[in-house]
Amino acid sequence: MMKEKLIRFMYGRYGVDQFSKFLVGAGIVCLILNLVSDGMLFYIAAFALLIYAYFRVFSKNHAKRYKENQKFLAMTAGIRGRISSFPKQMEQRKNYHIYKCPTCKQKIRIPRGKGKIEITCPKCHSKFIKRS
Repeated sequence: MMKEKLIRFMYGRYGVDQFSKFLVGAGIVCLILNLVSDGMLFYIAAFALLIYAYFRVFSKNHAKRYKENQKFLAMTAGIRGRISSFPKQMEQRKNYHIYKCPTCKQKIRIPRGKGKIEITCPKCHSKFIKRS
């Protein structure tokens, strides 16, 4: 019964997206910071972030909310890419050394345990010697 009412209420509304999740997370962080600080600044910031997040969730202006989310995703693409590739990089460090070419800064993956080897960059074809 209650689930049906919620479904009817949310019909036509924008709902939760990545930007809304970020706003809620930032609001919770501000609330935690408010616990350890004396002022009201973090409390007000948390309150504003949470109100804006729920405004976005309940909004019926899909085009504007979508545009805001796309802008947020474009601004955070680099950070999100680094965070998502971090576990894979840590897994590869067990079996490989990752070096950067001194000329073009291309990352090159070399297997561990081969001793001193001459590495040829696949991008700029410069050669350098490293220990694997």
